[in-house]
Amino acid sequence: MREVEMMTGNTAAAWAARLANVDYIPAYPITPQTEIIETLAKWISEGLMKAKLVQLESEHSMLTAAGTASCTGARVFTATSSQGLLYGFEMLYNISGWRAPLVLVNVSRGLAAPITLEPDHNDVLAARDSGFIQLHAETCQDVFDLILLAYRVSEDRRVMLPSLVNMDGFYLSFTREPVRLLDEEDVSSFLPPYQPLNPFRASRPVVKGAAVIGGHIYTYFKHNVHESMVRAGEVFTEVAKTFEKMTGRRIEPVEGYLLDDAEYLIVMTNSFTTIGKRAVMRLREKGVPAGLVKITMLRPFPKKKVVELLRGRKAVAVFDQNLSPGLGGIIYNEVASSLYHERDGPETLLSVVAGLGGKYISLEEFEHIFNLLQHPEGVDLSMPVFLFRRDELTEVRRVLKLAGMQEADAV
Repeated sequence: MREVEMMTGNTAAAWAARLANVDYIPAYPITPQTEIIETLAKWISEGLMKAKLVQLESEHSMLTAAGTASCTGARVFTATSSQGLLYGFEMLYNISGWRAPLVLVNVSRGLAAPITLEPDHNDVLAARDSGFIQLHAETCQDVFDLILLAYRVSEDRRVMLPSLVNMDGFYLSFTREPVRLLDEEDVSSFLPPYQPLNPFRASRPVVKGAAVIGGHIYTYFKHNVHESMVRAGEVFTEVAKTFEKMTGRRIEPVEGYLLDDAEYLIVMTNSFTTIGKRAVMRLREKGVPAGLVKITMLRPFPKKKVVELLRGRKAVAVFDQNLSPGLGGIIYNEVASSLYHERDGPETLLSVVAGLGGKYISLEEFEHIFNLLQHPEGVDLSMPVFLFRRDELTEVRRVLKLAGMQEADAV
């Protein structure tokens, strides 16, 4: 194992692809993921990697090339972000239907309009039903580790599905954090060469994505994907134990922070979880029995573990860095559905929408939510709480005034 180095999330992703000994990298640039592809291109030009990197004309072409290459037996890596992910959206469903176990990194960025370069999770969560395993990183170390785990799980004969590893744009992609890489020998031992099922060969024709006549046949194949996705959760837990023995780093689909005697919890995912942990620690110092649950695996959704960690708590707030207009937070609704039949579920379940477009969540805002959890009287639990500070509202009003608009006109 190597010494700790300071590197960005993008660089950590590139290192994971390099040490995974990928064969093919179809690419198309988009901020804030371009640095991943630039780094890999540099290493290939210097002879440090043997992979083939090709820049395609769009993300749709990029994902098409990625899926078809994986079907030939190549280990494939690619990356995108935001509108780029949506541009190639059609191909996500094809790739999972082809059972092509490639790894795609998404560097989350809010979706237009209006245009932003900063992150929220509507891009990646739009793909939650596509048949891709979804793993979400809190730190740059997570980015590196989860990509290696993703290959091992995706290529397992019990799974054979693609994986998407998500990191937050700017907060991780361009932020330098300590990362401990692995030696090539360790990665080779953990991640053996890819052995495809029924690969494309001229001497043995194979059909992928054939047209089917009759809903019963279509249903059969979709259910097959569902069963494989469920197994992916079990395989991930199994593989993560092997990874922990090798590295000392424990990664679970769902992780708890200061949960032993916690009565009030927040549920989070991705990089803002680090801020949430600091808020929980500060509240602990003030005598509040606070705790945090981090969800790393969004697909398959780890229902049983989520229920286990939330059972018997007084109140829980689910932080969503996303918004389904007309409904609210996406992950809140998945947590709520998981708890539906649970008799010993939390007395209060609060939906919180925060961090849209990369809006920072302050420690004071976290404390405000914990205060609501302790005193839920008068809180409309049927509606999400949108976190927005007074100073931010003042700034919005100033910008609207400069544009010659009133607040009521901003539609």
